Amino acid sequence: MKKLTSKSTFFNKKIFPTIWFGFLAVFVITSQFAGEGGENSSGAIFVIMPFFMALFGYFIMKKLVFDLIDEVYDEGDTLLFKNAGKELRISLSDIKNVSYQTMMNPPKVTISLRQETVLGSELSFSPPLSLIPFKKNKDIEDLINRIDQARGYQGNKDVSAGNV
Repeated sequence: MKKLTSKSTFFNKKIFPTIWFGFLAVFVITSQFAGEGGENSSGAIFVIMPFFMALFGYFIMKKLVFDLIDEVYDEGDTLLFKNAGKELRISLSDIKNVSYQTMMNPPKVTISLRQETVLGSELSFSPPLSLIPFKKNKDIEDLINRIDQARGYQGNKDVSAGNV
């Protein structure tokens, strides 16, 4: 059983959002105290801008981070997903599609399933990071090839003379 998820998933899902929204809240509170007693008419900007930053941060994190599965394990013919106390085993042949995006932070693998499950029909996780930016993870590449084999895809072996 091999772990396919990054160690930074907990930080990305729990710690970073707490820091982001906490900083904005502290900024708003301290700016209100600093503005008291003065005749500063631009105090509203210190509430409006953090509000828009919080909205922007929420939508970005919702798209990139909040949907990440906590832990994913490769068990050979199945994948074990663990998220928020729920466990789910999926056979490789039940996977419809795999999307692997390396040009984002954090890198993201999204697995589309043939049917709806307790965790949804699309399961996303972040693979372990490499020291080399944007480098593909060999375990994920191997997983994609094994999923193709489980679905019966053998690839086009005759590429010569334009027979594609």
